[in-house]
Amino acid sequence: MIGVAVLLDGLDGRIARMTNTVSDFGREMDSLADAITFGLAPAILAFAWGMHYVAIPAPFLEQHIQRVGYFVAFMFLLCGVARLARFNVQANPVPKNPGRPDRKYFVGLPIPAAALLVVAVINSANSDPIRSLMLSFAWMALLCLLAFLMVSTWRYYSFKDLNLLHPRSPLTIILFASLIYLIWFYSQPTLLALAVIYVGSGIVIRIGGVIRRLLRRSTPQAS
Repeated sequence: MIGVAVLLDGLDGRIARMTNTVSDFGREMDSLADAITFGLAPAILAFAWGMHYVAIPAPFLEQHIQRVGYFVAFMFLLCGVARLARFNVQANPVPKNPGRPDRKYFVGLPIPAAALLVVAVINSANSDPIRSLMLSFAWMALLCLLAFLMVSTWRYYSFKDLNLLHPRSPLTIILFASLIYLIWFYSQPTLLALAVIYVGSGIVIRIGGVIRRLLRRSTPQAS
């Protein structure tokens, strides 16, 4: 259901703009729905799958590890809600590493993308819960990374400049048809790869920007 909501979330804004029915009420309602669908639901799912069934070797540590799991899941929810609030109050947000002026970007990882990665990982594991303590720690580290990316000012491509009403080349049709085929018949690896690529794109772009600035600073010194 969260995966279906990601698809619908990508359509509601486009439909509102195409039908000229954009409003402040709709924007606030969309954020409330996103907070529940992509914040609360994935946080509960992430805790139940990755922390609740872990075999604790020492009984006295069980309570403390469970509390850490609750905290990490809550931070995912809190950062996601903060990301939505920032999106609503900023008219023209500028990412810390601005890209091309002819493209539109999100400032920070969108909460639907963070929720999609959580769902894609669980789906790829056939929903079998984590029982290893080390894997649970790795899962909590991933949730902390997603929480940080949501409240960061790193650049993520928004795809809002793609107009569905304009004519498309045959290559675009082939790519879309291939993607639908892969999602239908190989949903687990395909959805996981798409989520990892998008979430990782912001990290790669940020690291590339830092390296370029360092090279610019070193070039005048060398000359």
